[in-house]
Amino acid sequence: MEIFKKAETVRLRSYHDKYLLAEEDEDSVSQDRDGRSMNARWTVEIVEETNGIRLKSCFGKYLTASNIPMFLAMTGKRVTQTLPRRLDSSTEWEPIREGVQVRLKTKYGQYLRANGGLPPWRNSITHDIPHRTTTQDWVLWDIDILESRKKKAQPVTAPPAYTPLPPPPPPPELLRVRKDEHDEPDSPKGFSLKSPRFPKTEYDDRISSPVKADGRLIYYKVADEDGNVDERAKEELFSFKGMGLEELKQMLEEETGLTDISICSKNPLNGKLYPLRLHLPPNNTKMHVVLIPSSSKGDAASTS
Repeated sequence: MEIFKKAETVRLRSYHDKYLLAEEDEDSVSQDRDGRSMNARWTVEIVEETNGIRLKSCFGKYLTASNIPMFLAMTGKRVTQTLPRRLDSSTEWEPIREGVQVRLKTKYGQYLRANGGLPPWRNSITHDIPHRTTTQDWVLWDIDILESRKKKAQPVTAPPAYTPLPPPPPPPELLRVRKDEHDEPDSPKGFSLKSPRFPKTEYDDRISSPVKADGRLIYYKVADEDGNVDERAKEELFSFKGMGLEELKQMLEEETGLTDISICSKNPLNGKLYPLRLHLPPNNTKMHVVLIPSSSKGDAASTS
């Protein structure tokens, strides 16, 4: 049954190496060695209720097991092409697998048989129950699949209606970290730490299009006098076209308005700051640094 479930159109080849043909009279069937004609093509219809099949010829008629004897006083009965007004059990065949071949059984327990021997038996088709050993294989058929059954197309679901995304929020204000000298009157020297203010258009260019910046991208934060960094604070950004550490330090002092700063990096393992001493990373790799004023306690602790 499995082979017919996969097949849309088949040829049936008998034990005599001949093909089952629908004759041009649109009534009888026979067998012939030439299986290239349309008459040898049979369309498979699956009968789900009975686990059987129907075979339709190129003339649109069904292979039918009739009650008419093939020859008088003989047991075999005719197999014909018919198109009954109402399909009944005479047009149904039950496939029974026999190794790589199949037997086609009627609802009355007989089998589709390709006859051999002398005329008029030669090339005739009957349905019968073979009793002789020499005719046992005449009910075996090889099935050639000419067209495979097309899979049913899966239903296509309509795409969800497009919902426009809300506009992005405006960029947050630049962080301003300010220390008022009146907060700690005992401090030996008061100072103000403030990230540089940029015009809005310049800020947008720096934040939204860092890939287009010319040179190395420097992200930085400014530590307080104890060397502590506010982790919630947003990093500032500018493009550095130089190559040396001293040149970077000078530019950062110009950007922040601070003097005598230490440029530090954060150790990714323990989070501690360590000062940059020698060179900048190669290939204009972007950098994340922390600026520590010279009077900061954190700078002394990091460099000792």
